[in-house]
Amino acid sequence: MMRTLRELWRYRELLFSLVTRDVKVRYKQTVLGVAWSIIQPLSMMLVFTFVFSRVAKVPTDGLPYPVFSYCALVPWTLFVSSLSFATPSLAVNSDLVRKIYFPREIFPMAAVCACFVDFLVASLLFVGMIAFYHIPVTASVLWVAPLLAIQLLLTIGIALLASGSNVYFRDVKYIVPLGLQLLLFLTPVIYTSSAIPEAFRWLYQLNPMAGIIEGYRSVVLHGTAPDLQAVGMAAVISIVLFFGSYAAFKRMERSFADVI
Repeated sequence: MMRTLRELWRYRELLFSLVTRDVKVRYKQTVLGVAWSIIQPLSMMLVFTFVFSRVAKVPTDGLPYPVFSYCALVPWTLFVSSLSFATPSLAVNSDLVRKIYFPREIFPMAAVCACFVDFLVASLLFVGMIAFYHIPVTASVLWVAPLLAIQLLLTIGIALLASGSNVYFRDVKYIVPLGLQLLLFLTPVIYTSSAIPEAFRWLYQLNPMAGIIEGYRSVVLHGTAPDLQAVGMAAVISIVLFFGSYAAFKRMERSFADVI
């Protein structure tokens, strides 16, 4: 694994070039450009606010529903968009995969990094919302860095496994969006995890994104430390998944050029 990571580091300039290309291509010939990275979570926040705040009256632990939902939608959009772009990344770049040698994991990683740029842009609006709703920022916000690291580790792990599997089974690019749609309702994006019965809480936390999303809300909106048990479980699952997926990806990589 260390040899693999050193080789990946040698190709860091190629990774940066692919990230830049993906960002430029995504917004090429668009009127609003990078503003689309804000429009997606913002539009979902507006719909959720109407449906779950005005109609369904979903509890939000005393927080205004717009900032409650947007705090979850920004990292959730990063997770969903990263996997949506990363899953077909090897098939989309099949010509390069067949003709030139370099670490193939660069493609799904570049897709994740390009979506991370969108995440940073969308976060600017969230900063404005925090100021608008007069939510105090405390030292607990420093927890955002490790939470984000765990999420990226989880996302890259799934992206490696999905993109590699998609080379052999093109059904994967359809399964991933469907799975993400279902996972939305098993993740506290539109509701708070306190709504989950205590007896099922351990089962609920097997979804690492549940602990991560609630962690963001705790440290940013409530000014408290995250649930260490939930975050710890998310970290363990993410690390195991990352290294397991990376090892599986490198085994599959040997025949990518023949199959793709």
